[in-house]
Amino acid sequence: MARNTTSPTPSTSKSTIKQGTSAKKSTPPLVDAGLTAAVESSKMRTPFSKALTYLSGRTDIERSRAVHYDEKTFQLDRMIALLGYLGKPHEQLRTVHVAGTVGKGSTVAMIAQMLEACGYTVGRYTSPHMESVCERIQINGKDISENDFATAMAKVQKAAGKLDHKITFFEAITAAAFCHFVEEAVDIVIVEVGLGGRLDSTNVITPLVSVITTIDFDHTALLGTTLGAIAREKAGIFKAGVPAIVFDPVPEVLKVFTAEAERIGAPLRVLNKDVEFSSRFCVTPELGPHTRICLYSITTRLEHLPVPLPGEHQATNCGLALAAVDALKSCGYNCPDERITHGLAAVKLSGRMEIISERPKILVDGAHNPASVAALMKCVGSHVPYDSMVCIFGCCADKDVGAMLDAMSIGADKVIFTRSVTNPRAADPVDLQRMYSERNGKMSQVSRNIKEALEIAGRAAGREDLICITGSFYVVGEAKKRFLPATQIR
Repeated sequence: MARNTTSPTPSTSKSTIKQGTSAKKSTPPLVDAGLTAAVESSKMRTPFSKALTYLSGRTDIERSRAVHYDEKTFQLDRMIALLGYLGKPHEQLRTVHVAGTVGKGSTVAMIAQMLEACGYTVGRYTSPHMESVCERIQINGKDISENDFATAMAKVQKAAGKLDHKITFFEAITAAAFCHFVEEAVDIVIVEVGLGGRLDSTNVITPLVSVITTIDFDHTALLGTTLGAIAREKAGIFKAGVPAIVFDPVPEVLKVFTAEAERIGAPLRVLNKDVEFSSRFCVTPELGPHTRICLYSITTRLEHLPVPLPGEHQATNCGLALAAVDALKSCGYNCPDERITHGLAAVKLSGRMEIISERPKILVDGAHNPASVAALMKCVGSHVPYDSMVCIFGCCADKDVGAMLDAMSIGADKVIFTRSVTNPRAADPVDLQRMYSERNGKMSQVSRNIKEALEIAGRAAGREDLICITGSFYVVGEAKKRFLPATQIR
């Protein structure tokens, strides 16, 4: 069983537009078509393929075309009942809960890496995945094995059979993750919210620390059309007596966080207000262009610390991660500044500003909303030398597509629109091209899939040009698979 009541010590345990017309009509709109394809192509009935078969029959909110964001669709009572049949694994874990619009994955990675450097066994639960569902459940940066995933999912399937209602894809994997982390007796788990916060399946935990990253417009049809409304849904992860760490310069957002924290009884810590924090962009011969931060508290004094991930926007994520680790010190975690610094320097994040090929130079980034696409274009301009950018772009139809296209056009010289063949929510690339032309009059091309898009980009890109693939994690995942050895593709 994972430690829960004693002081922790390092462990030695193990704009909406038309949906893509190329989606298969036979695929149910709420089913993960990618998993379905993987199951159909599997020639051996392994325990892992059986787990995928089970998941392929679950309602998958992440890929659904239409969702009602209410207590009927997102039933925390159903999740609690499922976990009850599994022995309440979520109550046996020490956790940090991370919500927000942009920066969740980066913040999770930095918190986890710093704690690992301090000698702790750290679980990570994130979403979505790019190449394998196993990516979602990690211990010390290593994906869960297919056998362990199958074992955990078999437990979930058995428990789910006792419920009156069918559980969802995300509920099943979340429950499996909690079971696996308990089985492996991890010291702490960094849990990323899937959607929103208040009604998310992960919101059954009572963490040691709650963290909310930058709030921006995304999933507005579900979470609200104002920053205040979105912030209120994110603040749904606040718990009585649990420190909540936030940072947002928008008064409307901070006002909501303050009111919700007071209502719940959660001690609120605002970065650069309650925790002294500053950042600056610089260029050095050793690191090139990068951001440095300073953070001071009663127990931590870090000066001019390089942010490990590129982009000025990562400074805030880094500050939040450092503040979270600092808060964990009061829970008994031993995190010396020198180990924190060492861990932070080792952070890497798949699918974010990631170079997957040098010849031609191809960069992938899972930016999937206007704020993240804008940050990507600025980051590429600051950190990656190139003559011209050829952008391969595909996104989900339920996003603010127009704003994403505007942000992308700032950096892209040539654009090839495509779609993920496994995502029913994917926007039709023909519609993307039409909207792009209407908004800025620029020429672009259309491709049916990532393979064709890469072929077109290869012909269009010169020797010193950059091919940038972005718009969604689904598009990025399909691109990355094309550059993996066949033996690694699952």
